[in-house]
Amino acid sequence: MSNSGASNKMSGGQAAVAALQAEKVSHVFGLIGSATMEMFDALYDADDINFIGVHDERTGTHMADGFARACGQAGVILAGQNGPGSTNLVTGLAQAKAAYSPVVSIAGALATGHVYRDAFQEVDQQSLFTPITKKTWTVPSTDRVPELVREAFRVALSPRRGPVHLNLARDVLAATADFPPMQAPSKYRNHSVPAAQKDSIARAATLLTQAVQPVIVAGGGIKDTGGYQLAIDLAEALNCPIATSPGHGDAIAFNHRLNAGQMGPRGNPVASRLVKEADVILALGTRLGFNSTFYSYDNVNPDAAIIQIEIEPTAIGRFFEVEVGIWADAPTAAAQLTEVIRATQQRADVQAWTDAFQAERAQFLANRDANAAETHPTQPSGLFKALRAVIPHDASITLDAGTLCLQATDALNYYTPKSLFTPLDFGLVGFSFAAGLGIKLARPDTPVVSLMGDGGFGMTMSELSTAVDHGINTVTIVMNNQCWGAEKSYQKDFFNQRYIGADVTSPPFDKVAELYGGCGYRADKLSDVGPAVEAALACGKPAVVDVAVDPDALYSFRKDSFKHRLS
Repeated sequence: MSNSGASNKMSGGQAAVAALQAEKVSHVFGLIGSATMEMFDALYDADDINFIGVHDERTGTHMADGFARACGQAGVILAGQNGPGSTNLVTGLAQAKAAYSPVVSIAGALATGHVYRDAFQEVDQQSLFTPITKKTWTVPSTDRVPELVREAFRVALSPRRGPVHLNLARDVLAATADFPPMQAPSKYRNHSVPAAQKDSIARAATLLTQAVQPVIVAGGGIKDTGGYQLAIDLAEALNCPIATSPGHGDAIAFNHRLNAGQMGPRGNPVASRLVKEADVILALGTRLGFNSTFYSYDNVNPDAAIIQIEIEPTAIGRFFEVEVGIWADAPTAAAQLTEVIRATQQRADVQAWTDAFQAERAQFLANRDANAAETHPTQPSGLFKALRAVIPHDASITLDAGTLCLQATDALNYYTPKSLFTPLDFGLVGFSFAAGLGIKLARPDTPVVSLMGDGGFGMTMSELSTAVDHGINTVTIVMNNQCWGAEKSYQKDFFNQRYIGADVTSPPFDKVAELYGGCGYRADKLSDVGPAVEAALACGKPAVVDVAVDPDALYSFRKDSFKHRLS
């Protein structure tokens, strides 16, 4: 901390809020509690911070997660109570860690004099949060509050990004200290990202220019950095297809001629075939992790030469052997490769490979529309076709886990890079609606459409009150099939239809939205979907569209998990 300038006497709570102001935090999500009253009192005077009071710390963390992913800055969640208020953060922070989302979580903690005495609401918060964050701190004294708030933001926003957690004891927040002026973030932030070494670029360029069937797999390292144009420049220099890792189907625009869509066991057949048949695979900002590959050469050509470019060095070659491993910022390395490849005279002919992919992709998209079941009751394929027609091209789209949302990841079209937000590898049900509220606050002029099942929305619909209170006008489409669809499909396919705990009873969600002060619409048949969504987008309030989906339209995504039951 700088010692220049006059000191200022503040409570720990005031110092924490002043540190947030120094970070230019615009929104704090949270639930009030007695353990952090000094912070809430200081937020009352912080006109530059918009406090969004939530109904549950879990959903508040999803809001902070969505906010962070949408704007690229840290999302802040404040759990006002130690003990139960803090433990409610766990699911949201584990979700943010799986998504490498820079969430700064702050929670009240037990007064230091009561620790280890089995005090009221005592729990070891340091141990609780350590495995589900990049780093967790318990602030030891009032005078160190700004220092550790700064450190929290610095760690959260450093590659690879991720959530962090701060525990602030009641007495630390209540005591006062003299504080020098708060530092600007630029004084303690990283100002550059690593570029690739020239010899690694040369080796990778040689492999790519000699390849006859190259493919680029673009992941979060392209999407989250906004590096899509540099990835496109590279693909165009090579004239090769770009597949995207699951959950990152918006890494490049849907309608780009080289876009193959999402690959892997949960992707589409065109992109998946490319990765299974490519002679050179450029893994550009992706771990080639579980959702992309199930860690199996069944989904990756075992004879392909893999070039992997990753900002996280421990991810390189972790699951698949690499021919060239490059520790670098993915867009920066893509630009370096493009420069070398454009200057290369001797190039293999990839035109037949690319022509065949483009013809197959065009046929796949045509068949997707032609084969959509437009019958009653509503089938998922018909619903997704209807949504493709009405969701604005500039919309941000959030999805939950579950069988219907997993189908939607590659069944919807993402025209604007960084417009798809999913639970990714955490596979969380209950994420979508709350994350959409955070995204809308980060992008107030952008339509936000959130898809969920009826089970997931039932978990989180109390945040309709938050949406109405703060004028956060998103559209939530509840795909209501009256069951936990993924699990019921496994019971159907592998457990002789011995259903237990599979069915869900819900109120009419359109009426629930109206009771909260929002707008509600119902689509009992497929022809109702388009008009209902259009009306919801135009209504000027938080809106819910309750869509009746055939409960028998069940699909087992993870058939590999039950191979032991197929023999």
